[in-house]
Amino acid sequence: MGRIESARARALSRPSAPSFGVPPLGGLFGVKLLKDLQLRKARLKAELHTKPPDACPLHPLPTPSRRARLCFRSASRRLGKEGKDVMKKVRFGVIGAGGIADRRALPGLLETASCELAAVMDVANAEDLGRKYGVAWYDGEEALLAHPNIDAVYIATPVHLHLNQIKQAALAGKNVLVEKPICMTSSQAEEAVSACEKAGVVLQEGYMMRFHGAHRRIKEIISSGVIGKPVYARAQLACWYPPIQGAWRQHLNFGGGGALIDMGTHLFDLLEMLLGPIAKVAAVIRTQVHDYEVEDSAITLLEFENGCQATVDTSFCVPDAASRTRLEIYASRGAVLSEGTIGQGKDGKLEVYAEAGGKGYEAGQLKDFQSSFREEPFEHVNPYTCEFESFARAVLAGKQAELDARRGVHILRIVEMAYESSKTGITQNLR
Repeated sequence: MGRIESARARALSRPSAPSFGVPPLGGLFGVKLLKDLQLRKARLKAELHTKPPDACPLHPLPTPSRRARLCFRSASRRLGKEGKDVMKKVRFGVIGAGGIADRRALPGLLETASCELAAVMDVANAEDLGRKYGVAWYDGEEALLAHPNIDAVYIATPVHLHLNQIKQAALAGKNVLVEKPICMTSSQAEEAVSACEKAGVVLQEGYMMRFHGAHRRIKEIISSGVIGKPVYARAQLACWYPPIQGAWRQHLNFGGGGALIDMGTHLFDLLEMLLGPIAKVAAVIRTQVHDYEVEDSAITLLEFENGCQATVDTSFCVPDAASRTRLEIYASRGAVLSEGTIGQGKDGKLEVYAEAGGKGYEAGQLKDFQSSFREEPFEHVNPYTCEFESFARAVLAGKQAELDARRGVHILRIVEMAYESSKTGITQNLR
């Protein structure tokens, strides 16, 4: 009997799983997962042996590093021959299982090899979500935190609730992965970090865009020096977010601000990952279209310690279809452009131009913008899955996460300086 037939026989001999929409992790599902991993590994191996383009023979782009395939390695190490778990998992309770958790984070968690969903808590639809995922459900965080089999919590509630929930989780000895922004202010964030340090638990903020395959690839290309010294960058994230009854992001007391603090925080973190520390901040922040109390538009100008400059465009008043969610890095010998990578998905397009030989300006050099760039492959992995894997590695190893908890304090200081600059018209010095 072949492996597939043997797996099918074992699956049919087991009792039926509860109909909560979650397939059992053994049997056919395990075999399918292993086959998917093997196909991905073969595809990555083929990409590693792709010949660099003739357009830049003296400066070929660096091949993707092993670090870029972190999620794949993490998953494959934890699977036996039939996809069975061979290592301890981090068991999660979810506090605030609303839209972002249900649509994005929980599917990402369920794709990991090192995490397990144990319980959900939501004041409105806890039972529906518990039945959907086949786990325990609660309508208050105190009851969830008392669950004996939970190692960590994922917090995805309105921002004004974060500080108290982080402190409660720390007191209960639970590790914490919290959606951005970590708190309403940098002083609140300091308090949250101190509480987790005192309790000896891991605290990480949910900047999942840094785990996108295209952004990891951009980091490698910049670090290799093949495109030269970065001189200018632009990051853009916009959407149409009209006034909605009960939308907490549209109220200052619930979200701490509007487009800047909600979306700009992601972009500040991403640009610092790629370009280094930010030194100066200036901004123009307005409410231009919508009738609510937070800003629907913010343009932030940044200067980095290495001299690179950048603009960050964040908006709640641009139609979704008109927003290209672009990331652009221009350097002395080339550029990297991505489109559709800033967001919640794993796809998008990445293009690179690396000048042949780094010779600088020549009168006869190519001027055709389109033909000078070539598409660059990257690993299309779920950034939420990678984020949970990164957090789980820290918890299982008993050390701080890759994304240090104090980074949340730092990013909120940048946000606060942007608001201050917009109010006073004065550039703010961060360092």
